[in-house]
Amino acid sequence: MISDTRRLAVGLAGLCTFINLYATQPLLPLFARDFQATEAQVSLTVSATTFAVAMVAPFIGVVADVLGRKRIITGAMTLLVLPTVLLALSQSLPELVLWRFVQGLLLPPIFAVTVAYIGDEWPPKEVAGATGVYISASGLGGFLGRFLSGLVADHAGWRAAFWLIAAITLVSAVTVALTLPRERRFVRAEGLRHSVRLMLGHFFNLPIAATFAVGFVVLFIFVATFTYVNFYLAAPPFELSTSALGAIFVVYLFAVVVTPMTGRWIHRLGRRALVMLTAPIWCAGLLITLLPSLTLIIVGLAVVSACGFAVQTAATSLLAQRATTARSSAVGLYVAFYYVGGSVGAALPAVVWAHAGWPGCVALVIGAVLVMTALVARFWRDERPSAA
Repeated sequence: MISDTRRLAVGLAGLCTFINLYATQPLLPLFARDFQATEAQVSLTVSATTFAVAMVAPFIGVVADVLGRKRIITGAMTLLVLPTVLLALSQSLPELVLWRFVQGLLLPPIFAVTVAYIGDEWPPKEVAGATGVYISASGLGGFLGRFLSGLVADHAGWRAAFWLIAAITLVSAVTVALTLPRERRFVRAEGLRHSVRLMLGHFFNLPIAATFAVGFVVLFIFVATFTYVNFYLAAPPFELSTSALGAIFVVYLFAVVVTPMTGRWIHRLGRRALVMLTAPIWCAGLLITLLPSLTLIIVGLAVVSACGFAVQTAATSLLAQRATTARSSAVGLYVAFYYVGGSVGAALPAVVWAHAGWPGCVALVIGAVLVMTALVARFWRDERPSAA
């Protein structure tokens, strides 16, 4: 029962993070119309959030290694309600960008500390499975954030979408506060200065340092793909509505189904082998989105989503298990690189989009997959599957 309660709590933490993080993606064409702004300008509602996450993540890891886990997770979830409400009250694009930035400041205490909590509280052989539950719930949150915001915006306006997400965030925060047990195996760092030294030491562990780069590439791919596909599908010949764009993210549900099985694949194959097998499938999914069929584009996006979550599970479970000291700061650094990648993924493809459209964006993302694969091949150690 306690194990089920813990799984529910960490799952809700993942859902809460991602239901907020990408809620504006299907709304971008709507923002561009309402505020008479360019694609690059409205994409700041995505990149401002990911940039704020990247700024805070390493430091929240250091603080969490001193203060503990649950109080930071539940406090951040509760505070997150406020900027979400203020988004619903915003009157201009700069206001939207500001409150999205504030949201980003509050997400690392949820994401980074929850993964560290998993690494602390679950037995080593169960870490990959528990991480899979967290990542799967994150995928569900990513889907719901986009789907609900698009659906509600079409019927009641984008402000109503933020009110709904604020309500879901509040309910999640209360539930996690009531169901997440206090940490029992947490080892407190000696102080902030000592914790900073331990954090910097992660850069000298090559497999862990390479995993930071893998995180950068993973979110770069996700944000580049699922941001600019909205502009592609909102234009002729598809001309999808805002709610239809939100519904496209039903592909995340495929990842939600697949991701819990990733722990078993890691146990059998090892993380390195899993990523090497996933990479060509990932590229194939991206290429499928170039075909002039909405059905096939959705299939391609489903493949992209599942592959991304599989690699994300492999990377985060590697950190949760192998960062034996200063685990929160290791995850914090990972989150920082991850969301810097997301910020670049929101901004850099805008240049490519302006000159080469969706095919150019696909080429850029495939190049990123190849870079990630090379990093894993070079720096992740071969491992015995039984130890995964």
